[in-house]
Amino acid sequence: MLTSGASGRINALFSARALKGLLALIHALLILLLLPFRGRRRAAVSGSSGSSGGGAKVRVPANIVPWKASGGGVMAMVDNEVATRRTIAIRRVLQDDDPRSVRDFSTFITARGDTIFTQSWFPASGEIRGVVILMHGLNEHRYNEFAKQLNHNGFKVYGMDWIGHGGSDGLHAYVPCLDYAVSDLKSFLDKVIAENPGLPCFCFGHSTGGAIVLKAALDPKVEASLAGMVLTSPAVGVQPSHPIFVVLAPVFSALLPRFQISAANKKGMPVSRDADALIAKYSDPLVYTGSIRVRTGYEILRSSTYLQQNLNRFNVPFLVLHGSADTVTDPEGSRKFYNEASSTDKTIKLLDGYLHDLLFEPERQDIMDCIIEWLNDRV
Repeated sequence: MLTSGASGRINALFSARALKGLLALIHALLILLLLPFRGRRRAAVSGSSGSSGGGAKVRVPANIVPWKASGGGVMAMVDNEVATRRTIAIRRVLQDDDPRSVRDFSTFITARGDTIFTQSWFPASGEIRGVVILMHGLNEHRYNEFAKQLNHNGFKVYGMDWIGHGGSDGLHAYVPCLDYAVSDLKSFLDKVIAENPGLPCFCFGHSTGGAIVLKAALDPKVEASLAGMVLTSPAVGVQPSHPIFVVLAPVFSALLPRFQISAANKKGMPVSRDADALIAKYSDPLVYTGSIRVRTGYEILRSSTYLQQNLNRFNVPFLVLHGSADTVTDPEGSRKFYNEASSTDKTIKLLDGYLHDLLFEPERQDIMDCIIEWLNDRV
């Protein structure tokens, strides 16, 4: 059975199996710290960054990918990888000729200088009744069919690839700070609202994308601009399986932020009961299937802790859906969110036996119908 990729490795980062590996790593670090300092490292690569080995070269317009690393080395390698991902993302948009929707892409530059890739799906005809912004989860982005069903019901749809994902800048699946994604969502939300004055605006977030939406909604300006939130399997409840990781995670996040926990692998947690959906997910080059990076896992844990300390501050109307058999994010976290949130318009659906990726479960159409009905009742 195919199981979770990176999106199912949040708990695995903090598993008992990983403890043994981390203790060995601490030992190695102590030895390293005792070694004499040998001066400045030489640049690993000199000259042009235009070659990346014997593989096929990918060419993209210069105005689409800003090449920040002109001297080669690690940053040049990351830029080349971003160019490849962005080219794939753009190609998919341009090759989509579905008559139901008008699909497009754009980018914007953050205050940090990162380029963020965004998409839009507009109804080909009919009345526009509202706007939905989609925020994907960790290492996934596949919402094309859902966006088109929203179009069919009169909703404009926008999607943003957050840092390290899809067509956006950053090392694949590396999240140096989850607040970057929160800040980028706020900027994107401003742009979307400015383009659609007078239309009710909703945010949809899955898993870690749900946590990003929730943290953004704590900003009074964002709260005032949202007509509602839809959250599937939100990363509100993410708990380490061993308490020592609460102490170790921030230390290793600071020392080795990009280090990948090999104990967290695809033999972990199933995210869907639909084998075909899993095959499609893990064969997608835009879906990261390597081991989770230490900083990424720590940022998710830190965000979950913050949200649980502020649940009573939420006032935006919301619908939350969570599978009772989800082993990636805790359905009890969603129940706690529902019980403690101050919103007067709130709905929760705990789905018996469902796993993490609700929009890719065998009952995905029922899930989409439920979401669309909730949205329709609020426009």
